[in-house]
Amino acid sequence: MEKQKLPNASAVLILGILSIVTCCCYGVVGLIFGIVALVLYKKDMALYKQEPERYTDYNNLNIGRICAIIGIVLSGVYILINIFLFATLGTEGIKDMQENLMEKIKYEQENN
Repeated sequence: MEKQKLPNASAVLILGILSIVTCCCYGVVGLIFGIVALVLYKKDMALYKQEPERYTDYNNLNIGRICAIIGIVLSGVYILINIFLFATLGTEGIKDMQENLMEKIKYEQENN
C-alpha cells in the first residue's frame, strides 16, 4: 500500500506558523489562525488514528499543532494586555504613550 500525505497537515503547519507571526495584530488574527489550525489538526488526527501506517505527514501535523497552541497563547496574552491598557489608560492615555514613543524615536534618530 502506498503511503499518502495527510490532507491538511501542510495547512495546519502554515496556519500554526501564521498564528505566531500574526499574534501582534491586536491578537485577533493570530487567534483565528490558531483556532483554524487546531480544528484542521483534529480532523487529520482522527484520520491518522484510524490507519497510522497509511499516512506520512504526522510530524508536520504535530509541529503545526504546537505552533498553533503557542500562537493562541501569545495572541491571548496580547489581547489581555490590550484590554488592560484600554481599561486603565483609555484611548487618550494610549494615544499619549504612542506620541511619547514617537518623540523618543525621533529624538534618538536626530542625535545619532
